[in-house]
Amino acid sequence: MNYLKPGVWALSLLAAASVFAAEPVSVSIDTSKPGPVINKDIYGQFAEHLGSGIYGGLWVGPNSKIPNTKGWRNDVVGALKAMHVPLVRWPGGCFADEYHWKDGIGARDKRPVKVNTNWGGVEESNAVGTHEFFDLVEMLGADAYVNGNLGTGSAQEMSEWIEYMTSDSKSTLANLRRKNGRDKPFKVAYFAIGNEAWGCGGNMTPEHYADLYRNVETFLRAPAPYRPKMIASGGNDNDVSWSDVLSKQLKRQTDGISFHYYTIPTGKWEVKGAATGFAEQEWISTLANTLRMEQHMQRNSAAMDKHDPEKKLGLFVDEWGTWYDVEKGTNAGFLFQQNTLRDALVAALNFNIFHAHADRVRMTNIAQMVNVLQAMIITDKDKMLLTPTYHAFEMYVPFQNATFLPLTLSNNREYALDGASIPEISATAARATDGKVYLALVNTNPRQPADVAISLPGQQVQAVRGRVLTAAAMDAHNTFAAPQAVKPAPFSAKAVDGKLSVQIPAKSVVVVAVE
Repeated sequence: MNYLKPGVWALSLLAAASVFAAEPVSVSIDTSKPGPVINKDIYGQFAEHLGSGIYGGLWVGPNSKIPNTKGWRNDVVGALKAMHVPLVRWPGGCFADEYHWKDGIGARDKRPVKVNTNWGGVEESNAVGTHEFFDLVEMLGADAYVNGNLGTGSAQEMSEWIEYMTSDSKSTLANLRRKNGRDKPFKVAYFAIGNEAWGCGGNMTPEHYADLYRNVETFLRAPAPYRPKMIASGGNDNDVSWSDVLSKQLKRQTDGISFHYYTIPTGKWEVKGAATGFAEQEWISTLANTLRMEQHMQRNSAAMDKHDPEKKLGLFVDEWGTWYDVEKGTNAGFLFQQNTLRDALVAALNFNIFHAHADRVRMTNIAQMVNVLQAMIITDKDKMLLTPTYHAFEMYVPFQNATFLPLTLSNNREYALDGASIPEISATAARATDGKVYLALVNTNPRQPADVAISLPGQQVQAVRGRVLTAAAMDAHNTFAAPQAVKPAPFSAKAVDGKLSVQIPAKSVVVVAVE
């Protein structure tokens, strides 16, 4: 393999031979050897104080004419609840290492106004702070992942924030939380000490960061029922030194190590590539580059295995997704980009990779939730639309907390173009909490469908039923004029003579229950 750099589609497919292949791709799911649980937090989200990701996108304030609850948009919250968001990371990102939590508590009209030096140099009102964030995650029924400030903060500041959020005592900080409207402690599922310490979080070496982490973690005390899992800020891209050093030096002080990787069509930060209007060369380069996540998971897991063979530490990919050139006419610091069918395939390919590494990968956070980078939702004043990436996440909901099932792909072909090639079909399977076996398939070829034969050794497959996400154009996307141009459609097939074969449309994501 060479990993180089509208309407409703209602499909009811019977077994048939494809004109494009001599024999179908074979997918054999082994239900006799269940693997690890696919942690629901693999489907986590990320909401940073960046552009209109929070202000305008999620938060409009309690006095807005846009319908809201406690300042949070009802339409956006409702859509996110329908997607079963399990976890939200906040307040950053790079923003976290300049965020001082006491600026975001108390009366909003008395909170200090700061400058967001990382993202656009705009004013930060601090209208969304600790209490507002927990209002959001509690409305979503999600867990909270809070990122601490190691860059410009201190051990004392993080220690006091943990006490403020989690203490059930009558301490001054706990009583300050009560004065600000919250009697019971907040439930913090995860707390990270810093972010991207190799870059915007302080330009550190992993050895220096490990020393700082141990110092800070010593003072982050919380009552046992409310103590969050602690996350160490790890590496990115091809650098595995952070996973190596931190898993060796911090394995008794942390629950997991983070990792960041963004998919860029060109592989070059200076000119990344456009979100729409791209040629097929950038279709395949984007998918090829996102498949590098497999290598990153293998290499970081291997580095951690040296010091943590029992896999007690998690590998948390708490920033991932596509990163394109910003849309023309928008603030370059706001990182707004259009979201197309290509992004949905990127998401699904990454899900399939994360599932295969579920023994080590127990949490990920796509960047980001609303209006920023590979967003689930795009808003414009009182309008809102769901992106193809949103639909991919929603289709994969059955995999949350499902049990991974190994599968064998046979006769899989390569999709190739101009010297680059990637596997045509990507697949993953699991037994969900409802007891059903679910199968997800991605056809990376934008021009040709693929026939796939599905089997469960020792069991007779009757049918598959689910949904498909596809469109006519590679850059098909939803707009406010046509908000449902790209959306899932029914997909089903029945076995013939005890055999089941389905045709997976070109450039599509399919998720089905196997009956």
